[in-house]
Amino acid sequence: MNSLKVCIVIPIYNEQDIVRESIDTILKYTKKLPPIVTVLVVNDGSVDATEQIVNEIVNNQESEKLMLISHSKNQGYGAAIKTGINFASTNEYDYILFMDCDLTNHPKYLEDFYKKMIKGYDYIKATRYGNNASVFGVPFQKKIVSIVGNLIARNLYGLPLKDLTNGFRAAKVEIMKTIDLKENGFEIIMEELYYVKSIAKTFCEVPFELTSRADSQGKSKFS
Repeated sequence: MNSLKVCIVIPIYNEQDIVRESIDTILKYTKKLPPIVTVLVVNDGSVDATEQIVNEIVNNQESEKLMLISHSKNQGYGAAIKTGINFASTNEYDYILFMDCDLTNHPKYLEDFYKKMIKGYDYIKATRYGNNASVFGVPFQKKIVSIVGNLIARNLYGLPLKDLTNGFRAAKVEIMKTIDLKENGFEIIMEELYYVKSIAKTFCEVPFELTSRADSQGKSKFS
């Protein structure tokens, strides 16, 4: 594979029970990628042991692939995303990728994202719909809400994407750094698309299986 400088941003808040497993799993899959890949954990003011655990992993790692930035207080998912964009822009990364910390966005798909980056796509979105994509372990009612929400969003935005509302995505940093994002919550995902649709020229999707964890650990503390 050709080498691109990629920053994987993981917003996290009060996830002491799963953070070690999640980071270990994500780092394992980044070994399949070229070396210029950074995993940036953005700790959004956690008040449990999350920051301490991540710092321990950072200090004991063999490489310098994992980094941590912490907010002094909880600001929201969107604020963590903006911190990641600022880091990637300042350090001149080619692409930025966002994924959740609970492994519902499984890192086995990182290689698929990277292949799309090599082809030069401006904006890459994981999709739960279509061939080789699925949703597993999610309550029927939530599935219906997601499907309806995506249908409405697709009509409003007119983008060539089937799954607009999920947060597993990547984009060229040169695009993301030009957007003045305001939202600090999950609304930032749709705000981002509002601006991206007029800037990005090429879009593509990565089919994936969204798996809801059976235990309580699978719930994002951001929501």
